[in-house]
Amino acid sequence: VQLQASGGGLVQAGGSLRLSCAASGRTHTDYAVGWFRQAPGKEREFVAAISWFGGNTNYADSVKGRFTVSRGNARSTVYLHMNNLKPEDTAVYYCGAIRSFTLATTSESYTYWGQGTEVTVSS
Repeated sequence: VQLQASGGGLVQAGGSLRLSCAASGRTHTDYAVGWFRQAPGKEREFVAAISWFGGNTNYADSVKGRFTVSRGNARSTVYLHMNNLKPEDTAVYYCGAIRSFTLATTSESYTYWGQGTEVTVSS
C-alpha cells in the first residue's frame, strides 16, 4: 500500500484545513488508517484513526471536538477535517495504514506511511 498525504498549509488560528490521505496499491485488503503529527523537537503523536468501513473512529483528547476523520466513498481516501485550529496544532502530519480491525494509537503499530504534509497555524 502506498500512501500520499496532502492538504497542509498556513492558516490563522481558528481557521480550518482538510488533509487527504490517498491510498494506492493493494487497497482491496481491509486496513485502518491513522493520522499522526510531529512538531519540531517532539515525538510523533497520535491524532485520529478510522476503520476500513469508517464505522469506528478514535481521536486524541487534544483534537476531540475539533478534528473529524472520514473516508471517501471509494474508501481509498481518508480525510482529516481540522477546525478551530490552534498554534499548538502546528506540525508535520502523517498518515499510516495497518491491516487490522483495531484502531492503533501508536506509530509503531502502523506498517505503511505516507510522506508528511506540513500544517502551520499562526496566532
